[in-house]
Amino acid sequence: MQTDVIIAGFGGQGVLFAGQVLAHAALDAGLHTTWFPSYGPEMRGGTAHCTVVVADAPIGSPVVSNPQAAVAMNLPSMERYRERVRPGGVLVVNRSLVERRLLRDDVTTLWVPSDAIAEELGDKRLSNMVLLGALLVHLPLLTPEAVEATLEHALPERKRALLDANRRALRRGAELARAGGEAAAKGALATA
Repeated sequence: MQTDVIIAGFGGQGVLFAGQVLAHAALDAGLHTTWFPSYGPEMRGGTAHCTVVVADAPIGSPVVSNPQAAVAMNLPSMERYRERVRPGGVLVVNRSLVERRLLRDDVTTLWVPSDAIAEELGDKRLSNMVLLGALLVHLPLLTPEAVEATLEHALPERKRALLDANRRALRRGAELARAGGEAAAKGALATA
């Protein structure tokens, strides 16, 4: 078993941190993992993405062209990665920043208003955890609960005050994804 995930967005959206949490959770579960970041020279606002590969055997390369899943936190990321997701894969899109509904019928696409949910939870920096929680429900890799447990030691000491908020954001994203049709009817989540 090997699962590849690309998480992409603007610098400052927590793209790299979301990947780190996923990689740490895989290690906690006794799996092999790689975390491969890529970002521009800008501190905030530039492009950023990371690739996480998780497997039950040693991993040959952290480089992935066609991931099983992608999380797109902004429009440029959605446009770049939506066609690269393998058929049968999962694409999670931040609907708060992406209005276009360019769908594929061979992948599961989740449209999550993660920025709006993060603000509702009290901190716009939680958008990454909302999207990660939604992804984990549709990706047979790790449970949201396992990733939530990893936050305890993956969150840097200077951000410890955000531990409970990050846990709530993960749970909220997972709840939306599990609700599926009901949430879609309310416009909170659309699946295709």
